[in-house]
Amino acid sequence: MKKAKNTQIYQVPEERCHERLDVFLAEQMGISRTKIQKMIIANQVTLDGREPKKAGERLTSTKQIEVKEEDTSIKDAENKIKAKKLPKLDVVAETADYIVVNKPSGILVHPTQAGEVDTLVNMLLAKYPEIKNVGEAEVRPGIVHRLDKEASGLLVIARTQKSFESLKKQFQDRSVDKLYSVLVYGQMNKDTGQIDFDIDRGGDGRMVSRPKIDKMKLRNISKIQDGKEALTEYWVEEKYKRFSLLKVKIHSGRTHQIRVHMYALGCPVVGDPLYCNKKLQKKSDGELNRLFLHARHLEFTDLKGERVSFDQAIPASLKNYLQSLV
Repeated sequence: MKKAKNTQIYQVPEERCHERLDVFLAEQMGISRTKIQKMIIANQVTLDGREPKKAGERLTSTKQIEVKEEDTSIKDAENKIKAKKLPKLDVVAETADYIVVNKPSGILVHPTQAGEVDTLVNMLLAKYPEIKNVGEAEVRPGIVHRLDKEASGLLVIARTQKSFESLKKQFQDRSVDKLYSVLVYGQMNKDTGQIDFDIDRGGDGRMVSRPKIDKMKLRNISKIQDGKEALTEYWVEEKYKRFSLLKVKIHSGRTHQIRVHMYALGCPVVGDPLYCNKKLQKKSDGELNRLFLHARHLEFTDLKGERVSFDQAIPASLKNYLQSLV
């Protein structure tokens, strides 16, 4: 029996027509280029109705991309979710239009092509089955933004289609305010500042960013595409011998933005397994066993036109780690 497929349509903006197909889709869908390439080979992707010549084809004259995603068995996941020992869903706020949750570290927001069942979406469906048909894809019901698996903190999930469209537009317009608590290696040059390095995907699949005034090369990056504008603002809240605790605000929503910007600045996020500098690490750093990145503040406009805001303190594991540094 064949699995059902969810068809997704992606419009290609004129300013992105120079990009590779696999790079564009990987960013749009939030999955790896390897998985995108497998989908292309499996004839799940068409460009203006035709099959692409190769995964790296440039989107020069393409206006619309159609992707047929394999169903990742949400129903099976709903049945299995009760049997798995997952953290209890931490609901911060609940209205008829949206839900705000505190996502724990180590949990994916939604299933990927691998069909994971231990995701935030599965936990949400078990408690709020009505969100199943909200949004643009069955595997991402109600999801309007994401947090990395290793990160924790506040996420808003749409409970109705009207709320989904409203929140989606706010994220696109960058009118949603998000603040993060981030511990980085080293000392910042200034107590407050902005990082405006462009971000793009490197040849090895990782995101990459470089200071605009320097032609420094990052390790393991074999090829760099034209970058996309990204802006990160930070404030130093506490200084330690080897670390700095920052409050961070992102003014754009690039993949791994905070992690990539801090790495490019020479102050990688503590606990980051992907964007790390082993020369800065000590054996004791591994005791944290997670990424020190927490979404602490979230503010948006509800359907009544009122601004609503939510705050979430860092979890006990991060508090204890900070205390160990004193």
